Amino acid sequence: MTNTTQPTASSAKIVAHMIGALLLVTAAGMLPPIICSLIYGENDLFAFVVSATITAAIGAPLYWIYRRHEDLSPRHALLIASCGWVIVSAASALPFMIHGAIPSFADAFFEMMSGYTTSGSTILTDIEVVPHGLLFWRSETHLIGGMGFVTLAVFLLPHGVSGLRLFRAESSPGQTITRERFTERNRDAMVVLWAIYLILNTAQALLLLAGGMSLFDSLCHTFGTVSTSGYSPYNASLGHYDSAYFDWVVIVFMFLGGVSFVLFYWVARGDWQALGINTEIRWYIGFVLIICGVVSCILWQNGAYGFADSVRYGTFQVMSLLTTTGFTTADYEVWPNAAQMFLYIACFVGACAGSTTSGIKIVHYAIICKFMGAVIRKIFFRPLAVVSVRLDGHRIDQAVIHLALCYFVVNIFLVLAGGCFMALVDDLDIQTAMSSVIATLMNVGPGWGGVGPTKNFAFISDTGKWFLSFMMLVGRLEMFTPLVLFYPSFWKK
Repeated sequence: MTNTTQPTASSAKIVAHMIGALLLVTAAGMLPPIICSLIYGENDLFAFVVSATITAAIGAPLYWIYRRHEDLSPRHALLIASCGWVIVSAASALPFMIHGAIPSFADAFFEMMSGYTTSGSTILTDIEVVPHGLLFWRSETHLIGGMGFVTLAVFLLPHGVSGLRLFRAESSPGQTITRERFTERNRDAMVVLWAIYLILNTAQALLLLAGGMSLFDSLCHTFGTVSTSGYSPYNASLGHYDSAYFDWVVIVFMFLGGVSFVLFYWVARGDWQALGINTEIRWYIGFVLIICGVVSCILWQNGAYGFADSVRYGTFQVMSLLTTTGFTTADYEVWPNAAQMFLYIACFVGACAGSTTSGIKIVHYAIICKFMGAVIRKIFFRPLAVVSVRLDGHRIDQAVIHLALCYFVVNIFLVLAGGCFMALVDDLDIQTAMSSVIATLMNVGPGWGGVGPTKNFAFISDTGKWFLSFMMLVGRLEMFTPLVLFYPSFWKK
């Protein structure tokens, strides 16, 4: 009789099969950069052809030889979601290493992990000298990672629980909190979500083209906007254009990228009631209006810009950091300290659960604030009453409240512990050490100090880059999925 408490050979085959599928998707994803290389006639074509060949040569045998004959278990889904991102990032680093644009594996892996996790942190000191094909590939990782790389595997699976488990392993726990559900035909739901995602990308690209941006630039910036990622083909990011039109287009789509795509799903099905009763979207709009308004007023009152430009620059930077996008149009480190403080707060917010953003998420703040209010009422006003916490018209279970509190506390713990680690490893100052962890764990991209908006992560040691790459993965997979792998019981039960 098989011992079910130990990993079986069948388990390894299931995981190998799915890793093979992800590698095949990665190899296929290199086709657009190959076309881009042919169009611009630069010297990165060979690197892509070799990389795609190697990736496909490894992925195809894994996919076909280890075709699974059973459904994915929760353990398989968690393992695939965590290891898949690591393996795909490693394979995606090959074009940069073979070409020589980023010869170091640690640097190339950091850049690709940053791309797929939609962090937008970079080690490139001069982005504009990199060939167009490599820049397109760099931005394309945002497009793929925005909706979740592993969810692409849902298209390769039969309808049923397998796709849902992969989606849950890669998604925010906030989607469980807000009781958003899919139909039983989960692959069909994924098709709808990806369709909405691609429609938003197409709409933004067309608007940028209409404003005079080139097709290449519009696609690169679009890939980094709806996915709330932040890679730009220019050293000055979107500030390269100094265009109010481009800034406001990007602001709108950063906001939309911060909305739960599950909410888009229900609205697309005609269920507008879901939008009306959603607590998180109201809190999201409130956070945006308050923080954008405060920062804009501070910039105006301090004479940093005129009124219109204060609203434009303030709103853009708040939306960029709050939605963990990371685009910049100005050096916010020279802004008044009060404005920087509110930007710092925005880094910890994130937008809606189930969106393309990272961070702690607004739904967790909503639950924690409601719980605090309930506790105060019980202690001081109604000690004998059973006070409940409600969200979207539903009573929230205590287990869900504990989840929100745990998620918040562990994020803060990782920031503090990670800052100490970076200070020890690279002897960084307090601001740079803490900011480097916040920028990667929250998937924001730029930070303050040595990793500020006009700087990059190139000076970080290899050890520091591997650690920050892990922080990106933890932040993108909403913490619990990668961290559970360190529990011995995960490998036994």
